[in-house]
Amino acid sequence: MDEQFVSIGKAAKMLGMSIEGLRKWEREGRLIPVRTLTNHRRYRVADLHALMHEAVQNPALNTRCLLYARVSTKKQQEAGNLDRQLGRLTAFAAEQHWTVVAALTDVASGLNEKRRGLHQLLDLARDHQASLVVVEYRDRLAQFGLGYLETFLHAFGVRVVVMEHTVKDDRQELVEDLIAMTTSFSARIYGQRGGKKIGAAVRQAIATLAQEGGPE
Repeated sequence: MDEQFVSIGKAAKMLGMSIEGLRKWEREGRLIPVRTLTNHRRYRVADLHALMHEAVQNPALNTRCLLYARVSTKKQQEAGNLDRQLGRLTAFAAEQHWTVVAALTDVASGLNEKRRGLHQLLDLARDHQASLVVVEYRDRLAQFGLGYLETFLHAFGVRVVVMEHTVKDDRQELVEDLIAMTTSFSARIYGQRGGKKIGAAVRQAIATLAQEGGPE
């Protein structure tokens, strides 16, 4: 009976990874496809099953993780919040017997798309350096658009693990994110100087409400 082959798209789906990931494996010599007369890649189903069986037999292959911790402000970092958050993540990973590949951190709003730690995390995921991303709360990765990040990670066979599934009551951080968002949109309309002025005005208004006994 002829050996069964599948296309690169079906092979990627079977292994739970991206097509680009399979191409990278080919360059590294980890999984070599055969070529058709029209130069299309075809993968032996037996080879794919062997890789899937290896992952099941050796759970360590699926327990390499990336830790990600974030606080919004320098003040929170100086108060030790970032270190404590990272400590809890490290302890959690140790309890699960996961191998920590990297511990990445950011001091920035959850709305900030230019976070260095987050970009490093995405690069490592794209390079198949880990199969798990561990965060304390979902909003540590992003306040909005988390679904897009999870879709990207899933394309490379990476799953997001959240330690705490309860809603975190962090009103100060929400205030900071509101100010950051207001400043950003205002800057697009009125320029950088105008954006900073409006952001400062919003901050002052919130501070005034708090002093006057606004909602706790």
